[in-house]
Amino acid sequence: MISLFDITLRLNGFPINKAKAELTEIINLSEEEYAVFLENKKNEIVDFHLKNNAFYSELINGKIVEKWEDLPILNKQNLQKPLSERLSTGYSIKNVYLNKTSGSSGTPFVFAKDKYAHALTWASNIMRFGWFGIDFNKSYQARFYGIPMDFMGYRKERLKDFLSSRFRFPVFDLSNDVLDKFLQKFKTKKFDYLNGYTSSIVLLAKYLEQKNIILKEVCPTLKACFVTSEMLFESDKKLLEKQFGIPIINEYGASELDLIAFENPKGEWQVNAETLFVEILDENNNPVPNGTEGKIVITSLFNKANPFIRYEIGDIGILDEKSTPQKPILKKLVGRTNDVAVLPSGKKSPGLTFYYVTKSIIEDDGNVKEFIIKQTKIDCFEIEYVSEKELDNSQIEKIEAAIALYLEPNLNFTFTRKAVLERTNRGKLKQFKSFI
Repeated sequence: MISLFDITLRLNGFPINKAKAELTEIINLSEEEYAVFLENKKNEIVDFHLKNNAFYSELINGKIVEKWEDLPILNKQNLQKPLSERLSTGYSIKNVYLNKTSGSSGTPFVFAKDKYAHALTWASNIMRFGWFGIDFNKSYQARFYGIPMDFMGYRKERLKDFLSSRFRFPVFDLSNDVLDKFLQKFKTKKFDYLNGYTSSIVLLAKYLEQKNIILKEVCPTLKACFVTSEMLFESDKKLLEKQFGIPIINEYGASELDLIAFENPKGEWQVNAETLFVEILDENNNPVPNGTEGKIVITSLFNKANPFIRYEIGDIGILDEKSTPQKPILKKLVGRTNDVAVLPSGKKSPGLTFYYVTKSIIEDDGNVKEFIIKQTKIDCFEIEYVSEKELDNSQIEKIEAAIALYLEPNLNFTFTRKAVLERTNRGKLKQFKSFI
């Protein structure tokens, strides 16, 4: 079997063999050796950007930084300036990997990775998917993602899919007719795994549940399903396991960084400690003890083209108490910092709280396929949903009572039934959004 995936990476200037070798070395370090490696890499990357990156030097503003905690926290707003102003000396648009973030946090920007850092990203992906018997050079992927709709963008993406041994299911229209066509593909193609946006894959599982179909029986070659980019709720994970008949693996990543956490075969959400350094900080940017909720701040240990040092990604999470520096475990991803509802009483509540509460009631009978919640005023919320039939008054009263109990009373809700829900231009579903 030709290693087409590896060859494509090499032809594009990504030294994948060297990256795989270094990643193997890092994984095999003892605890003591790893502690030395981590300190060295942190110092090295800061030192490099202070000397070679005017944007980062400006951020430090000539201060003498004695210790790691004194380094500034970088956020997405800092990075929303032309890429040419953020590239390190020796790097240009011609010799880096270029991409842009999805903008699901509301603040998209263009970023660069040097080619070796990007090769390490792929080496890390290859290793983690390998835990579940997936080989990017051989395994055939059913890909549930968006796709550019302009002619050139569409063709380019389809070519990339072909070279990467994957078949793309565009997620912009997930009506029953379309899902039925998707199902026919599973009957005729020998897919090894599914990968894509959580909400789209969950919709496929709901469709299969309606039809009383187990995907593994339709497509016996399937080994695993990897969901990404959106929250995976426990109830949805159970549904996926039941309707697909294969392991469901939860991944958490960011295009500008790497895979941040990936569920290992023991069911732990293992943080990538090989190419990233992940901190959980409080509102004053002080580290919190493991087991405590805080904002996720990440340092890319290898990216020399663009500084991502103590970069606040916009997510809130908790590291497990049993975490070690070499093997941190993400206990919980709570949501995004900009997905917080401010209530009339002054209480702040993660938008996902509404989603959890509403979800537990709204989906009881399988009528509602998916929904989103928007906060339009301090006491006003809109719930948009897709369903077989409209919600009745008793269901609406139940939802309002539950929200009054879990959050606070006297909040106003409007319920709007829709044919389809609005997704981002990449096909993601934003489950809660505040407009205040």
